[in-house]
Amino acid sequence: MDTETTRGCVFCRIVARELPAEVVLDSEDFVGFLDTRPVFKGHVLLVPREHVGTLPDLPAGLRDGFLAAAQRLATAVKDGLGAQGSFVAMNNTVSQSVPHLHLHVVPRTKGDGLRGFFWPRTKYADGEAAAYASRLRDALAGS
Repeated sequence: MDTETTRGCVFCRIVARELPAEVVLDSEDFVGFLDTRPVFKGHVLLVPREHVGTLPDLPAGLRDGFLAAAQRLATAVKDGLGAQGSFVAMNNTVSQSVPHLHLHVVPRTKGDGLRGFFWPRTKYADGEAAAYASRLRDALAGS
């Protein structure tokens, strides 16, 4: 991708620490951070550090690591937040709000109200996102 594309990409700017985010996973190839408009609190977005548009564009050398990071985050939302499970999803081009590959890891509990692909959004109170991020970082450190 050209520099102009990555400079205008909000996720590339988060990865570069040019924009603030509650980062919960920071590895050589991937960054996981809280979605600012979460379906449920603790909703994490996983992105490759390298600007990649969609899943079909993900280089073969990053595929296993991407899935391994997603597994760690799915475990962290259970262990760190007390969720019963998670919803893991990604869009490719259609409904992809930011044109940078990102995987959603959403904490789930029975009766939470999520139905099909209707994604209600919520907001964090002041300081609440930092507390959720801290709990997820702690769970990831223990894995």
